[in-house]
Amino acid sequence: MEEARLISLENVHKQFDGVTVLSDINLYIRKKEFVTLLGPSGCGKTTTLRIIGGFETADSGRVLFDGQDISGLPPYKRRVNTVFQKYALFPHLNVRDNIAFGLKIKKTPKDEIARKVDKMLDLVNLQGYGKRSVDSLSGGQQQRIAIARALVNEPEVLLLDEPLGALDLKLRKEMQLELKAMQQRLGITFLYVTHDQEEALTMSDTIVVMRGGRILQIGTPKSIYDEPKNAFVADFIGESNIFKGTMIRDELVRFCGAEFPCVDEGFGEDAPVDVVVRPEDVLLVGEDVGQVTGVVKSVLFKGVHYEMMIDAGHSIWKVHATTMQPEGSRVGLSVVPFNIHIMRPMQEEQ
Repeated sequence: MEEARLISLENVHKQFDGVTVLSDINLYIRKKEFVTLLGPSGCGKTTTLRIIGGFETADSGRVLFDGQDISGLPPYKRRVNTVFQKYALFPHLNVRDNIAFGLKIKKTPKDEIARKVDKMLDLVNLQGYGKRSVDSLSGGQQQRIAIARALVNEPEVLLLDEPLGALDLKLRKEMQLELKAMQQRLGITFLYVTHDQEEALTMSDTIVVMRGGRILQIGTPKSIYDEPKNAFVADFIGESNIFKGTMIRDELVRFCGAEFPCVDEGFGEDAPVDVVVRPEDVLLVGEDVGQVTGVVKSVLFKGVHYEMMIDAGHSIWKVHATTMQPEGSRVGLSVVPFNIHIMRPMQEEQ
């Protein structure tokens, strides 16, 4: 709904040294939404974040906050706070004073500072750490202090630029859940930047997939995973088998030397298409009933499933299944119509 929009980017364009890093970005972010900008290094996601935060200025286009143009406002006048990958904590200040820093700059009364800092320490599960040196804390604890320092100023939007990038895998997964829980408790808008698709799928209400300074797709984690707009999105979000195919007619596609019923329509007849089949959607069946047959070339145990690579002659299929077929065995491959996703070839999307 229009009234729920908090931030809008309108035709934002940005160049650095003559190189376009953002090309006509149009995006809106709703109140209380967890939005993730996702894409590979150099796609423009951090530049987008910095333009919203006021650390960069767009060459053209507008940034609106609650309907007001804030393109010319400096960062300290915007109702946003930023948490960077490098936490930039003050080593000469203890935990409590690091969190209180912004409030002291604003000349907030001491008793109010104490109350707000206590609330933040409680929020990030670091009660009793107030007098500690920040250098004595772990990476995860320092990251929580950086978040607390940003949140104590009660911003309407928290901007997070790859804040978990310096943490080890186990801690990163724990912090993903904590961040999402924090955002839901506080009821404020989070705009998060990452190149980690699992992180985006875990935390986001909305994912914005970017590549080469452009937005390729916006949607919920489920919609982007189930209905990728093109081969880049399909490959970047999760694992995929992507094949070149021909749409024979509505609800019938040919790829990998066989014809497959599908549910897609509107691509025309005998039209070139890209076909996506997720590894978990491939069924291993007997050779005599498979739509395609092949030989198991490799088997990897991945914990919750086996990953098998199947050589079907002119194509290689990746299959995830809870039971495995040994290397060298011949198998049939089958896919139900609903699990075949048809897309226009990438060049038509550019």
